[in-house]
Parts: sequence; structure tokens; C-alpha cells
Amino acid sequence: MLSRVANSIYWLTRYVERAENIARFIDVNLNLLLDSPAGTTQQWEPLVVTTGDLPLFQERYGEATAENVIQFLTFDRKYSNSILSCLQRARENARSIREIISSEMWEQVNAFYLMVKEADPDQSLSALHEFFTQVKMASHLFAGVMDATMSHNEGWNFGQMGRLLERADKITRILDVKYFILLPSAKDVGTTLDEIQWIALLRSASAYEMYRKCQHRITPTGVVEFLILDQNFPRSIRFCLLRSERALHKITGTPGGTWRDPGERALGRLRSELDYLTIDEIIQQGLHEFLNDLQIQLNGVGNQIFKTFFALEPIH
Repeated sequence: MLSRVANSIYWLTRYVERAENIARFIDVNLNLLLDSPAGTTQQWEPLVVTTGDLPLFQERYGEATAENVIQFLTFDRKYSNSILSCLQRARENARSIREIISSEMWEQVNAFYLMVKEADPDQSLSALHEFFTQVKMASHLFAGVMDATMSHNEGWNFGQMGRLLERADKITRILDVKYFILLPSAKDVGTTLDEIQWIALLRSASAYEMYRKCQHRITPTGVVEFLILDQNFPRSIRFCLLRSERALHKITGTPGGTWRDPGERALGRLRSELDYLTIDEIIQQGLHEFLNDLQIQLNGVGNQIFKTFFALEPIH
């Protein structure tokens, strides 16, 4: 497979997943707006902080109101990681490989982009909640169409790997948002407000029902353990890394448990660390510190995969 084609499929799925996860990201706060007691202060600036683009936001928008943050993260064409920008790039990647992907995949990503492009940025917060639900469902539909209409070959595995690595990265950021912001002060730990926020976090990751089937009580350690270490839930970080590694070995043909390129080594090493990690060790290290280190390692995995498969030197 040409590296150009592999790169386009990898980024097509990453950008669709990124758009979905930004919607989940905002939905954490929107769920809290709908569920929290009257008078609860909502904080929107830390959502921008976690993107690493706070200076750009402040330069262009100033105050971090709900409307400004939602506009920046969702509809801003000039911001490269907004939902609209991600879907525009996904569509361009899909257009460049239309001979490789199915016509149904192209039609779905095109319809997804047009849905967001034509949405009203000024709709009410409750209507926006419904809009972000539609964004999530459109992403699910694209994933389902891809699985059902594209041969599960090298290209499909590059797509799987892109989607799952992006998902793992964004779950770390959603958890970090809760750690940083959603709790107004330490005195609220263990209160009804605290539990409402953890439930909102689970719902934003589509994890609430599956969590309750495993555990009856909502506890911070239980939620963190489920979203990081559960090996059966498809949005947990460990699950994403397990399936990413499986896809990578399908591409290379290298037997599981071995490696022959830096990408396989970086991904296998990170996955094996999570296999033997306990929630107590994560809490002892500090949740924010652990998540920050995990994001750095996930970026490292992405860089190694890029160097191995996509940044090929020209033949002289």
C-alpha cells in the first residue's frame, strides 16, 4: 500500500474521531449545566486550556464564556482543531482516496461535514446538547459504514489504529478536564455535586450504563479505573491500545509480543505498562501527572508511526 494512501486513511479516521471527541468534551460541561443544582458556577476556560491553545483563544475571543468556547471548539474555521475544521480535513483525506474507500464511506463523511457546516452556531444550549449528540451519532455511523463496506485489509487496519489512538488521547483529556475544573473546590469532594459530575463524565464517554453493570457505586477511583484500565469497554484507554497494537501487527505481520520497528516498540511498551498497572499506583502517582505522562507517550507513539509508515524518504 502506498504510504500516501495509508496516511490519508489513518488521518481520515483520526479526524472523524477527533470531531466526535471534541463534542464529548463540550458535552461534559453541557451535561453539567443541565444536571447541576441552580447557581452552580460553570467554568469553560479549562476546556480551552486542555487543548493547549488558550493564547490563541484569548487573542481572538477574550472572555471564556460558554458561547465563545463552543464557537471556538466547534464552528471556528480558522482554528485547526475545531469540529468543523476536523471534518473538513477528514473530507479532504477521503476525497484523495475515493478509489480506495467505499462510496458509502465517502457519502457519510461528506454528509457529516455538511451537517456541521450548515448548523446554527447561535442555537440554545439545550439545542446544542442535541447537536453534539448528532455529531457523536454521525461519527458512529461512519465507523459502522467503514467496518461493513471496506475490506479489512491494510488500509482498514491503518484506519482502526488512527481512530483508537485518537480516542485514547481524548479520554485522557476528558479525565483531565474533570480533575482540573469540574470540581469548583476541594470541599465539594464526596458531595452530591461531585457525584453528579462523575456521572456527567461517564455519560460524556458513553460509559455510564456499562460502568453501572460492573460497579454499583459511583466513586472517583472506580470511574478512573474503568476509563483507563478496563480491557472490555471500547472507550477505555487500555482497550484502545490493545486493539491499536493488534491492528499494527496485522499491518506489519510481526508476531504479537515482538517488534521490529520503533512504532511497534513504542505502542507495545505503553500497552504492556497498562496491562500491569493498578488504580492504586495511578492515584499514588497523581491522576493529572499520570494523564500528562500518558498523553506524552501517546504523542510519541503517533510520531513513531508517522516516521515508520508515512514519512518515507524519496529514492534517489
